Amino acid sequence: MLVLTCIGALFLICITHWVNKWRNPRCNGKLPPGSMGFPLVGESLRFFSPNTTFDIPPFVKERMKRYGPIFKTSLVGRPVIVSTDLDLNHFVFQQEGHLFQSWYPDTFTEIFGRQNVGSLHGFMYKYLKNMVLNLFGPESLKKMLHEVENTACRRLQSWSSQETVELKEATASMIFDLTAKKLISYDQDNSAVNLRGNFVAFIQGLISFPLDIPGTAYHKCLQGRKNAMKMLKDLLNERRSMPRKQQSDFFDFVLEELQKEGTILTEAIALDLMFVLLFASFETTSLALTLAVKFLSDNPSVLNKLTDEHETILRNRENVDSGLTWKEYKSMTYTFQFINETVRLANIVPGIFRRTLREIQFKGYTIPAGWAVMVCPPAVHLNPEKYQDPLVFNPSRWEGTEINGASRNFMAFGGGMRFCVGTDFTKVQMAVFLHCLLTKYRWEPIKGGNILRTPGLQFPDGFHVKLTEKTRME
Repeated sequence: MLVLTCIGALFLICITHWVNKWRNPRCNGKLPPGSMGFPLVGESLRFFSPNTTFDIPPFVKERMKRYGPIFKTSLVGRPVIVSTDLDLNHFVFQQEGHLFQSWYPDTFTEIFGRQNVGSLHGFMYKYLKNMVLNLFGPESLKKMLHEVENTACRRLQSWSSQETVELKEATASMIFDLTAKKLISYDQDNSAVNLRGNFVAFIQGLISFPLDIPGTAYHKCLQGRKNAMKMLKDLLNERRSMPRKQQSDFFDFVLEELQKEGTILTEAIALDLMFVLLFASFETTSLALTLAVKFLSDNPSVLNKLTDEHETILRNRENVDSGLTWKEYKSMTYTFQFINETVRLANIVPGIFRRTLREIQFKGYTIPAGWAVMVCPPAVHLNPEKYQDPLVFNPSRWEGTEINGASRNFMAFGGGMRFCVGTDFTKVQMAVFLHCLLTKYRWEPIKGGNILRTPGLQFPDGFHVKLTEKTRME
């Protein structure tokens, strides 16, 4: 009995020491205030808990109030400094590659691939970025403009013949098919496999608690990735066995790079790149478009002003039925203000992660080497000191503001040297879709439209609308 009592006491002491060490990590200075939560789990459960607000996530807002704009926590087993401080955010992005490095939790790496573009650094990242700009750069987008318009018009016409259409699913399908065609010449109607079906499974577990057990959303997510990657690898092998005489899509361009002597591109990096591009190109844009139509439904004055801008484009044409020109697209001043306001409130990306390369001193706090820093875009976009009535949807607040990249107060498309290379592609798709919708159709919300954040944005009940084609007299 005495031996058992001693063992029990020793075990209790060890556990107490471990818990105390977890909750009070050592550093050469003063850590930001905050709580590390329970060992291993940290504060992950609270971070992932659902909420239905457009406001700053409750997890962040509660801790801002308690600890201030910079605080420590622990998420999925890693110590994290959360920054809602504009100066620290700017410092993090300015010191990319010097003091900070792009980083995401191991669970994200498992999902997106260990060789994904977000996990690569230095020359390799710049090399892949230039590859992507070959597809999504301004010159390529000018050539794609008519194809984007024709796709939007065809889909809208098809949806108008249905009783109702669920807008999130419909726009995601439209954008995925367009992007998959440009990337890998994939045609859903003429394919024996359903590529997007695997991405749907992938999306459902993307921002979920990382429990890899059959039946969980995270497990389904990993299975979706596995299936999609197999399809991409099969396609790569097929292209190698039957090479094309000239480039017809981005995959051909990637294959050429792989075959160059002395290339730094590997098959694993190429496949992870294709996977990330397919996902990133449609999921975030379809969420933004669905929310955009929801905002228009709820704000008649904004709808009228936006409609007038697009109808003016038609009135100024010699031929009303001619397609959009690049000049007309660039003239959509209020549309770009509307898009900025939509993505500001959407906050589709709840956090931007970096990792410290060495110990850093900032505003009296020490951030140890190897710790993660999470820049929180919602706290920036909903800061009442920078945006008057931040929860009010008001596109006119952007009047006179020219934003082509990120700024201290706007990071809907990322920040620093890792500003999203697909930003212009997203804006083209949104603006062109809105042009086709507003000039040719009316819609009536039927059901759904409520949002859920876990912490990523979702429409749990979808957003169902009834589309009706306008007459020439309207």
